[in-house]
Amino acid sequence: MEDRKCTGCNCQQGQDPRFEELAKVIEEYRDMEGALIMVLHKAQDIFGYLPEDVQKFVAQGLNLPLSEVYGVTTFYSYFSLKPRGKYRIAVCLGTACYVRGAAEIVSAIEKHLNIKVNDTSSDGRFTLEVSRCIGACGLAPVMTVNEDVYGRLTPDKIPEILNRYE
Repeated sequence: MEDRKCTGCNCQQGQDPRFEELAKVIEEYRDMEGALIMVLHKAQDIFGYLPEDVQKFVAQGLNLPLSEVYGVTTFYSYFSLKPRGKYRIAVCLGTACYVRGAAEIVSAIEKHLNIKVNDTSSDGRFTLEVSRCIGACGLAPVMTVNEDVYGRLTPDKIPEILNRYE
C-alpha cells in the first residue's frame, strides 16, 4: 500500500504512522466475511473519524470500490466523516423521550454550546448528536455524554451537566 501523509494532525513527520497501523488491521481482516465494517471500526478507533483518504486506503486495501466504503460509512450512524469532540453528546429522540421533551433538551444543548446537531464545538470538546431509543425509556428524556447517562432531563439541567465536562 502507498504511504500517506498525516491526516488532520498538521505535524511535520511527513508520514502518518496511523496508516501503518491501519494496513496491519486490513491485512488481519482482509479475507474475513464482513471485513469492511470491522476494518472501518478499527480505522475510526485509530483516526477518530473516517476522512476521505482513510476511506480510499481501506477501499484499496480490501480491493473494494470507494463507493461501497462510502456507502457503509454514511449509512451507519456510528461512523463519522468529520472529527468528533472529546465528549460525544447523544440525545435520545425515541418515542418516549420525544414526547417527554427531548427536542427542548436538544435546543438547550445547542444554545449552551453554540452548535447544531452533528456539529462539534469550536474548542473540539463536544459533538452533539441525536439517537434513537437507547433503552432507558423510564428515564425519558435521556442523553448520554460518552458513557455517562443522564435521565429525567429538563432544559434547565443542561448547563450544570455540561459544565462538568468543560
